[in-house]
Amino acid sequence: MLQASVDSSGTRFRPLVVVELVSDAEEETIAWLLRRIKDPQQRGGAELLVEQLGPGVGGEEKENPNIFLVGATVQRLLSGAEDVGLFKEYNDGSMRAFTCCNKHNFTDFTGDGDSFLSMAECQFIIKHELDTLRAQDETHVPGHSQAKLYPGKSIIRRLQSKGMLIQIFPLQELEELKRLSFFWYKKVKLAPQPLDNVRHYYGEGLALYFGFLEYFTFALLPMAFIGVPYYLFDWEDYDKYVIFAVFNLIWCTVFLELWKRRSASLAYRWGTLSRKKAFEEPRPGFHGVLGFNPVTGREEPLYPNSKRQLRIYLVSLPFVLLCLYLSLHVMMIYFVMEGWAHSLHNDNPTFWTGILLFIPSIIYAVVIEVMNLIYRYGAEFLTDWENHRLESSYQNHLVLKVLVFNFVNCFASLFYVAFVMQDMVLLRQSLATLLITSQILNQLMEAFMPYWLQRRRNKKMIRKVQKTRSLQDQELPLAEQVRLEASMSTYLGTFDDYLELFLLFGYVSLFSCVYPLAAVLVVLNNVTEIYSDAFKMCRVFKRPFSDPATNIGVWQLAFEAMSVMAVVTNCALIGISPQVKAYFSESETQLILWTAAIEHGLLALKFILAFLIPDVPKHIHIKLSRLEFESLEALKKKRNHHEGKCLKPRSSVRASSEERRAYRC
Repeated sequence: MLQASVDSSGTRFRPLVVVELVSDAEEETIAWLLRRIKDPQQRGGAELLVEQLGPGVGGEEKENPNIFLVGATVQRLLSGAEDVGLFKEYNDGSMRAFTCCNKHNFTDFTGDGDSFLSMAECQFIIKHELDTLRAQDETHVPGHSQAKLYPGKSIIRRLQSKGMLIQIFPLQELEELKRLSFFWYKKVKLAPQPLDNVRHYYGEGLALYFGFLEYFTFALLPMAFIGVPYYLFDWEDYDKYVIFAVFNLIWCTVFLELWKRRSASLAYRWGTLSRKKAFEEPRPGFHGVLGFNPVTGREEPLYPNSKRQLRIYLVSLPFVLLCLYLSLHVMMIYFVMEGWAHSLHNDNPTFWTGILLFIPSIIYAVVIEVMNLIYRYGAEFLTDWENHRLESSYQNHLVLKVLVFNFVNCFASLFYVAFVMQDMVLLRQSLATLLITSQILNQLMEAFMPYWLQRRRNKKMIRKVQKTRSLQDQELPLAEQVRLEASMSTYLGTFDDYLELFLLFGYVSLFSCVYPLAAVLVVLNNVTEIYSDAFKMCRVFKRPFSDPATNIGVWQLAFEAMSVMAVVTNCALIGISPQVKAYFSESETQLILWTAAIEHGLLALKFILAFLIPDVPKHIHIKLSRLEFESLEALKKKRNHHEGKCLKPRSSVRASSEERRAYRC
């Protein structure tokens, strides 16, 4: 349990969120920001509680004094839960949007509701309230005349974009984190992950990622069990992968459709499936000429879409095409190296020349990872320069850029070997080398390197904390906990994690019929990935804010696009197999036509399966329909009641938030 803090008014509260300003921030700026955070909502404030963090052990001068702890009263958190549209379990077992007037009708609400909301939900509410703090009549940030403000501008976003606010992050609950760590990654077991506990502590977005990773791993087990004997008994017989390719086609379609149902079940249980999407605010880095938003009527920067399109098509698109050309050029260099190694081995076959055969593939796999990393920085820079107004638009353009390059960079050589060279032996060797090398590099870059760097960065802080706790295993002082967490790395989201799974899914769905052990290697990778990702979330990164996600978002479309590509690729592999060519030895045109016809038929079957398998389970669909019906009936009753006896707020002053809430109820 976190130690209680005391607000300037003397109110005790549990610190939930840390706000860190630059160490040389102006006193006028700090006083203004704190006043806006603490002011009542009627005066445009967030009505939260704030305390400045005291000095750490030893009180070193270089410690940043401008670190503040933010919390809220129970009633403020409950009203915030209603404002953000939080769904909780109702007495009848359904998931409903929380309202303060009906709070006692919710399953877990007892007493004053102190334990009704999880810590992650409370931190999400506080982050929402801070993000919605808006300028009123200020023309600039006090103490910084160059930081312009206008009515309706988000204060926190302006401070972030101007570099005055370093970071905002939620505090860890050390005891709960310790329990979660024990059941999540410290205890090795063949059992499902504690997804409900992960969701309770980190939120729905991260829990859905680990749910997808787990589901993907279990879905690969049938392919792995079939692949092992298939690989052992058909080592040199490449003509018999037709059956495995057909199984592959069915598997990737059924897997993705069943995941949609699993995702919907999790989202309903966690209360995000029916949640209405909030109106998106402009990104912190978005800039433009000041004007009025035609939807909200608020004053905010406006940027012509024509300029953005020019930047996309005249700069970003040529950059992507140039990078794709360089990727293909590097691929051709790899094939030259591969040919040189094979010629050397054929002229003088020895043990060392046999080892040399694998060197070009290993070098190429490392180069692919380096190119992906460099390209990622360029794609982020260009997407940021395109000046997208919404975070969702920014993410979609970034995902598209990264996926196109990664797909070509990782799979172009395999397509060339399979359909141009038609060398199944080299295809199997290249796939195995790329898969194994990329997995080793990813594990090193994602888990071991961040942990090693974090240990070096925090070495002095850890020694100081251990000295503070001495030999009595005392509770870690709050000031030291905050400063230790503030120095930890920031978790940048699930983008890279989903990208890695996307590429692994591509290796399995596209070419595993040639190398059946691909599914086995991906299963082993995913098992270690679950533990390494859990480890880095608990030990390496500071706690991220909860993300009330409904599904895996744009990545679902990416995986489905890959599954369509898998149909085309596997049909083409079947078509060029000697076993099938033997039936069309007299006419190659007839072979191509039959392959295309089967491919179109399988695509039709894939879309029929996607149509026949509902995205939402029937029992959840019934519950959602019933809830929608009850909401419409309640709305009719309220309208009739309003027509008979209208509730009016006080005319002398603006209605309070409680009165407005009572009116809604």
